[in-house]
Amino acid sequence: MTRYAFAERLALADLMAEVGPDAPTLCGDWTVRDLLAHLLLRERRPDAAAGILIKRFAGRTATVQQRLAARDFDALLTELRHPPRWSPAGLGPLDELVNLAEMFIHHEDIRRAAADWTPRKLAPGLSEALWGQARRRASLALRRYPVQVRVISPGHGTVTTGRPGTQPLNLTGTPSELLMFLSGRQGHARASLDGPPEQTSRLRGVRLGI
Repeated sequence: MTRYAFAERLALADLMAEVGPDAPTLCGDWTVRDLLAHLLLRERRPDAAAGILIKRFAGRTATVQQRLAARDFDALLTELRHPPRWSPAGLGPLDELVNLAEMFIHHEDIRRAAADWTPRKLAPGLSEALWGQARRRASLALRRYPVQVRVISPGHGTVTTGRPGTQPLNLTGTPSELLMFLSGRQGHARASLDGPPEQTSRLRGVRLGI
């Protein structure tokens, strides 16, 4: 089994080392250093990670993340490359489920923050794995959306979500671009969206996430 999540982890760490800690990302005002601290908190500090998803704990999460970010950058990169033994990263199928989207999306968050970025040519197996991630994310992120949305990846499949019985929107792209769109990076994803103009505009601007 090809370990796409681990390969993305290493490629992400290499890119972070190349661009440096102060380079921008697509994650708001976070720099590469901030993003790296977030990844390590998520993986190594489960006691402080609840604030990533639960607002009431966000203060503690931010404090711990700031402390991590203050550490030596190269040491943090070493920790990213070598996850703890108890991490899902040590278990192939679980690593793919838990970490593939996280590592791929944040890898692209750095790449696409540059004005001259171009899409990567991905291995067919990686594209298929990303389609699985995009399909699950569509079902979660758009399950309560007030309009039906058909998420279409030619050669991979279609998933229909949102409110049934309404005029559907068609969101079409490669698995990687659909994953970026559905993770809230609509303005940085090369996916097409067809349907009533007011609805396509709304979906492009809505906050998406799980």
